[in-house]
This record gives sequence, C-alpha cells and structure tokens, in this order.
Amino acid sequence: MWRCHQVSGPSTESYLVDAEALKRVVSETFSRIGSDASESQKMAHYLVEANLAGHDSHGVIRVSYYVGYVQRGLVTPNRHAGVVAQTDSLISIDGGQGFGQVIGEESMGMAIRAAKRSGVCAMAIRNSGHLGRIGDWPLMATAAGCVSLHFVNTSGFGLLVAPFGGIDRRLSANPIAAGVPRRDGPPIILDISTASVAEGKLKVARNRGDRAPQGSIIDNQGRPTTDPNTFYADPPGAILPFGAHKGYGLGVIAELLAGAVAGSGCSREGVDRLINGMLTIVIDPSRLPREFGFDDEVENFVAFLKSSRRVDAERAILLPGEIEALNREKRLAEGIPLDGQTRAALLRTGEEVGVPCGTLALLG
Repeated sequence: MWRCHQVSGPSTESYLVDAEALKRVVSETFSRIGSDASESQKMAHYLVEANLAGHDSHGVIRVSYYVGYVQRGLVTPNRHAGVVAQTDSLISIDGGQGFGQVIGEESMGMAIRAAKRSGVCAMAIRNSGHLGRIGDWPLMATAAGCVSLHFVNTSGFGLLVAPFGGIDRRLSANPIAAGVPRRDGPPIILDISTASVAEGKLKVARNRGDRAPQGSIIDNQGRPTTDPNTFYADPPGAILPFGAHKGYGLGVIAELLAGAVAGSGCSREGVDRLINGMLTIVIDPSRLPREFGFDDEVENFVAFLKSSRRVDAERAILLPGEIEALNREKRLAEGIPLDGQTRAALLRTGEEVGVPCGTLALLG
C-alpha cells in the first residue's frame, strides 16, 4: 500500500483548513478512483460547500464512505441523470447509481428549465447515490428565481429512525428542504431532517468525543441516551423523530413521496446499497397572478418577522438559511474546522488511492 503519512487512531485535535486547499484534496481523491475532471470537481465543490455552510455531517467526512462505495461496486463514477419519462411539467429520472451530487445537479437543471417553460415541474429521482446536502438543490432553484420543495428517502440502506412509539429502526433521516428567492438578501432555505438529529452529526460527535443532543437517540432497549457510541452498538440504537409524532408524520410522508411516488422504493430491510429517491416540485412564481408583487411580499414579510422584539437583544432573528450564509463567510475567512479523526480519514483514504503527498500536505 502506498504511504506518505503515518496516521494514528481517533484524535480530539482540531485543524483549520483553507476551503480551496480542501477542495484540491477531495477532487484529487475522486480523480484517483475513476471520476473524470468534471465529476471530481463537482464532488469537491458540494462536499466542501456543505462544510462551509456548517453542515459538517454532509461534508468531507463523507469522502471515505463514498470511496468505499465505489470500491465495493455500490456507486459507479461518471454516471449521469437519465430521463425515464417526461411531459411538459413532469420528469422521471434514473440516477444509474451514480454520485448523487452529479445526478442532483443535472436533474435540478432539467426541472428548473421545465418550470421556466411551463410554470411548474414535478421531478422524481430514483436510483441515485447519496444526494448530499439537500439544501444545495433549493439553492439552485432560488438562483434561477424559482421556489422549490424537496422530499428524500434512502430505500432502507439507511434505516436509522424508530417510528413514534417504537424502538427498532424503520425510517431513514428523510430530509425535507424548500427554498424561496429574495430580492434584497440571501434566499430563504429550509433544510431539515425529519429525524431529531442527522446520522452524520452523530458521526461527527463520536469523532469529537461529544455527546448527542438530549432526547435525540435511544439505545437498543428504547432507553434515552446521549452517548453516540450506543447508536452504533450491536444491536444498535435508533434516532428519534424530531417533535415526536409531528416529525414522525413528516418522515412518513417524505418516505412515501420519495419512495412510492418517485419510484425509488420505500424503506425496507435487506437493501445492500444506499439508494436515494427524491421528489421535487419547482415553481416559477412569476407565472402566477397575484394582487401584490412577489418580491415585495417576500421582503415585507421578512421585515415583519425581524421587527419582533428579541428575547436576547444581542442575538438577531435569523431566517432559514441565514446561519449557513454566516457560517460560509466565517469559514471562508478563517478556514474550515476538521476534527482529528475526519482529517485522519481523509489522509488515510487519500494515501490508499494514491493522492500525492504534496496534495495531502494541504490538510495541515
């Protein structure tokens, strides 16, 4: 095995890494496992952008997992979104088990173009690799002046969440995302898991030696715990839905829309690979008649929200998506924080696939 670093076990150390340097390492890693230049750059872009936004659970911590999927034949590099069926306002896409960041970008491009032509488009993705940070897809829509809504599932490979009142894993994290463009500020982007905590955040917490949020996970006997290691025990624990029955209900709807409607399949046991399904609705608001202008209505509502008295005068009232914008500004200026174990995994994976020492040295 080709080596240029000695990588030890888990570390509580933290490193600050420049975003562009991190992209170079990630891009080179994907290039070494067969991704062409375009795909390598896209993978680096979306993974590092997730870190910049503060969503470390969907950032470069995923690199070693994605590389492992390719090595085990669970994901195929250089696949593209294939249109299965299409009308003026409906598109069905098969991802061919390619990287979800590539499939997602290509599929959203088709949906946005269709919405611009017809006013609305419902787009269904089946058989895609992990779609990454789902908030990237409403960001694409808002950049084109469109509103969008997204529902995602994982067809059973990512069974993580117990149903309300249950102990055993029966649902994936089943994210829901939405985006609304703004004239006078960053877009409003909602990107939530219907689980009380994303599984990637448990990985980050375990790497850092942190505790899981109170009330987010149970052990294999249904007892509340804050130890992320309990979630990965044998037999494993489970994540709870957020908001008890409310999050559970949203998770069920996301499952059915992304699984049954989109055609990717609902969660079940015995699935041997991570298959994402997504149902997306994109609307061009300029095509809808209204008494008031869309942009004015959005800005007036934003001003109304922010005019509320504050519990803490030092803390601003933020819109969905504003914390990510602030995180991005801070991390671009100061560097992206990597815990020692995530950095070690990047180094180890890079070494195994033959990334040059000089490139790996960019990780600090």
